[in-house]
Order: sequence, then C-alpha cells, then structure tokens
Amino acid sequence: MNGRLVRKTLGFSKRVEMLRASCIWEDVVYYLTRSIKTLRIEINNGGQRWLRYSPALAADLADHIWSIREVLTLVPIPTNSF
Repeated sequence: MNGRLVRKTLGFSKRVEMLRASCIWEDVVYYLTRSIKTLRIEINNGGQRWLRYSPALAADLADHIWSIREVLTLVPIPTNSF
C-alpha cells in the first residue's frame, strides 16, 4: 500500500520524518478502516451473510470499522513518547 517503499518509484521521501509519517498513516488506515476478508465471520441472517472485521475490531481495540473522515477528525492527545 505504501508507494514510498517500492523499488524504482517516483514517490520517494526526501526526509525520514515524511517516510515515518507515511508509514504511520498506512498502518492507521489498514488497522482501523479496512475490513479484512480473512477476519470476517459468517452470520447468515437475512440478506447479510458476513460480518466484516478490521484488525482493530478483531483485537478488541475498536467498536466499529472507522471511516477515513473519523480518522482525519480525531484529535490525538499529545504524549512525550519520543
């Protein structure tokens, strides 16, 4: 998903901070917003056959699959982890 990590690409990062930000964005989108086919559960109720799951749902870190809008409007609490 991250074009900055592909060999012979035009989407490279000149600064390490931008590469780090791109990798973090890719992880957030993958874990919170994408439903993964291998994690879905078959439910067979009426018109719906599968219950979609994201990795964050499977790990019980979220209660729903997030939209990109939700991720972009989230205000994170700053920490001194660096």
